[in-house]
This record gives sequence, structure tokens and C-alpha cells, in this order.
Amino acid sequence: MSKIFQNLEIPIDNDLEEKLQWLMPEHGPYRILRQSVDARRSHSPHFVYTVEVAEKGEALSLPEFKMERLENPKEKPLIVGTGPAGLFAALRFVERGVPCVLFERGSDSGERIKGINQYWRYGKLDPRNNVCFGEGGAGLYSDGKLITRIKSPHIPYVMNRLVQFGAPEEIQWLSNPHVGSDRIRRVIPKLREFLRANGCEIHFNTQVTEVLLEGKQVVGVRTEHGTEFRSPHVVMATGHSAEDMINHLRDIGVKLDGKSFAMGLRVEHSQASINKIQYRQFSEHPKLGAANYKLAHHDNKSGIGVYSFCMCPGGYVLSSGTEADGIVCNGMSNYNRNSPFANAAIVVSIDHEKNFGDDVFGGMKMRRELETRAYQSVLKAGGTRELPAQNLLDFLYGTNSKTGPRPLRAGSSPSGALNIRLDELLPNNMRDRLREGFEKFQSSMKGFLVEDAQVYGVESRTSCPVRVTRDDETLESVSHKGLYPAGEGAGYAGGITSAACDGVRIAEKIIAQL
Repeated sequence: MSKIFQNLEIPIDNDLEEKLQWLMPEHGPYRILRQSVDARRSHSPHFVYTVEVAEKGEALSLPEFKMERLENPKEKPLIVGTGPAGLFAALRFVERGVPCVLFERGSDSGERIKGINQYWRYGKLDPRNNVCFGEGGAGLYSDGKLITRIKSPHIPYVMNRLVQFGAPEEIQWLSNPHVGSDRIRRVIPKLREFLRANGCEIHFNTQVTEVLLEGKQVVGVRTEHGTEFRSPHVVMATGHSAEDMINHLRDIGVKLDGKSFAMGLRVEHSQASINKIQYRQFSEHPKLGAANYKLAHHDNKSGIGVYSFCMCPGGYVLSSGTEADGIVCNGMSNYNRNSPFANAAIVVSIDHEKNFGDDVFGGMKMRRELETRAYQSVLKAGGTRELPAQNLLDFLYGTNSKTGPRPLRAGSSPSGALNIRLDELLPNNMRDRLREGFEKFQSSMKGFLVEDAQVYGVESRTSCPVRVTRDDETLESVSHKGLYPAGEGAGYAGGITSAACDGVRIAEKIIAQL
């Protein structure tokens, strides 16, 4: 019989196996269930483990996630979008013996990176292959972060399958798991080939332009090439940036609701300074690696929150727009997190009802307007593809009228940056809330407000401002039978893991009908 030891504190210079030998002198193999770093005590940062240990001579049973397969299912479900929700819905289908069809407006991940590099280097945007569109979705360029706040029974399955296709094994136990943008680009092609070999038909460079209906029943889709595919089950997993599909769903009468979201800026520090803040005299210890942080401030009077989002230790700030006349920023890290910079989105919560009332598309309009203003500011400054950026202290306190703006230091963005007054570009209320948040963060992270930190704009794609309303039990659209809104773009996920779990849930609901 194995034993589980929780909250084992191991100093950074000590060894886990020595601790286990002391706890169970005659033990067999062990498995780490959870690992995190606790650096709150200034004198003794340590690792915290939860470990399952077998008795001597015993073996640990590993979860296998065996799938019961259907025999001769009558319909092929259709899946629109190859982000985490779409890919994991397809994976669940084929593992359960259900052939399916997957559509992606962009290219496979190998071709996709070529379009992204053209944009970063020359400012030439490919509207189908960018940081948000193409195989793998937006999660392919956001560090491969797998952190989630949801409590889903499908999380172990998702992690297991990612490891099966080449992700690092430690994502199954780390408290802040990540694959890295470099490694997840190797995972996705293996997943794709598995899908193809097991009954999934994949159409790249094929945008779905129309959902076909008979009354309020979905009967299939039509692509940009005029080809129709028929099925009473359509999984809509188009991601948080597919405004054209959201508009189409509105036009055919699908029930939509406005959704609260968040927007702001991305702040960048040197990674060395963040390590120093978090780990103090241990900041260069080789076992600790690049430090991260999580910050939040809630103003009780206004009810508005300011918080960090998508923190990227050892990362890069990316230009991530999907329209030629808009600029968006995002962040990513590679697996080793070895960039000399750390960045994180610092965003302001935007309550839909308070700000837009009955205007379902109020948040979408606000997002679009801010992205366009950011682009126009870059053009006005003589740029094309660069991100608008500003020294953090200038953003906080304004530019000195005599000496002018503080110069930007060389940052991590492959597109470059231009010195632009983001404190004037943002709406006043958003700017003021961000300033207040930065001041509060300094009190909890001494050294956060420093001369060499800078902010980039605009961080506007944290989530979709519109939700495609679905039934809590069937997961179908409340207005159209057979339409299954999935993942971030539908308003039901907030990252790779939660979107993947949502795709699995929907696949199981459809399989139950088949």
C-alpha cells in the first residue's frame, strides 16, 4: 500500500530522496504529485512537495485513461478551430472511436511561424497566421502556460496527453506548469498526426464562414470555398479574437451576452530584478530559476480590480494583432525561461453591465477602438510594426516637461518598440486605475517601481468580451440545438488547460448522444 506525504518542506540545498529515506527507510518507487517553491521566509527558501511513495517491492499504478470506444457512430461531429478546445475535443472523439472533421482558417504550426516572423520583422500582417490565428491557437505563443483555477476531473487527462505527445513530464506535478512556446510547437504536430491517423479529417487554410440551420437546429457548416459539411453537432472553438464568427452568430440569431473582461498594459522588468525581489540573497541559486509573481489590488469604493495576468518569467513581449490597423501586445516564454527580461500583463477589470448596459458588443467596440488608437500612435511616431512603449515611471508620474521622456532601454520585443505616451493613449479611468495598482504593487513587492522598467500597449485580448450563451447541462447554445460554444472565444475558459478541459467536456456530451 502506497503512502502520500503532503507539504514536505525541503531546503533548496537538500535532497528529496534523503527526506523520503528518513520517513520510510524501506521504501520502493515514488511519484511527485505536486511541487512548488516557497520563498516567503527570507532566511530559508524551500521546495514544498506532495509525494506518493510505494512500499518496498511494490509498484506505483499510473493513471492510464483508457477510453471506451463507440461502434459505428452515425454522425461525424464538426469542430471549428484548432486551439486547445478544438484539438482536445477532436482528441477525445478519436480516442472514443468517433471520426470528426476539424477546420482551421490558418496554416499548420510549421507554416504559421513563417507568417508571424514576417510580421515581427517587417510589419507585414498575415490575417490567417499570426499570434492568435493558426494551428495551436493563441496558447501556442503564450509560454504554454497550464496554470488554471478550475477544478476539473479532466485536468490529469489533459496533462497526461500533452506529456504523451512530448511535453515535459513535470507539468503533471509543478504548481505553475508550463511547456514553453518553443516546446509546445513540437507537441502540436505530434497531436495533429495522431488525430489524422485515428479518424480526424483536418482542413487547414479553410475558414468556416457560415453555420447552416434548419429552423433552430444546426445541420452543418459552409466554408469560404463554398463546400458544405453536414452534421447535427458543431463545436465552435474559434478563440477570443474571431470577431467575424461572433458577428455571424449574431446575424443568424444565436443568443449572445456581453461579458466582463479586462484590458491594460504589459510591464517588463529585468529578470534579475524580479529574482532579487522574490528570492533576495538566494536570487542566483541555480535550483530556483526565473522567479514569477502574482499581484492583485481591488478598490472597494469603485469595485474595480487591477491584477497581473499571464506572467512570463524569462520571456518576451510580442506584437499580437489580428487586424492590419490595430496593435495588441502579449507575452511568452520558452521552456528554459532564459530571456534576461520578465513581463506580465497588468490589467483593469471592466464590468460589462456597469460600462455598456444592454450593448452586447460594447466591450468588443472598446477593445477595437483602443487597438486602433495604439496603431495610429505608432504610425504618427514614424513606425510600422513596433509596439508603443513608455518608461514605467513616466507612465506613473508624467513626463518631465524640461528633460522630456526617459529613453526606452532595449527590451525583449522582436518587433521593437517606440517611445509613446501611453498615459495619454489610454482612457483616463483605465490609466488612473493602473497607476493606483502599480503604487500598491510597490508596497507588496519592494523594487517593482524602478527606473529601468517599462510598459507596452495594449494588452486587450485577455478574454473575449462576448459570451455565446449555452445550457449548463447540455453545453449547447440555448437558442440553437447542436451548436456547442467552446473555450475562450465562447466565454467558457481562461487559458490552455481550461479550454482543453472544456473541449473534452463537450466531446463527452456529444458522444453520450451518439
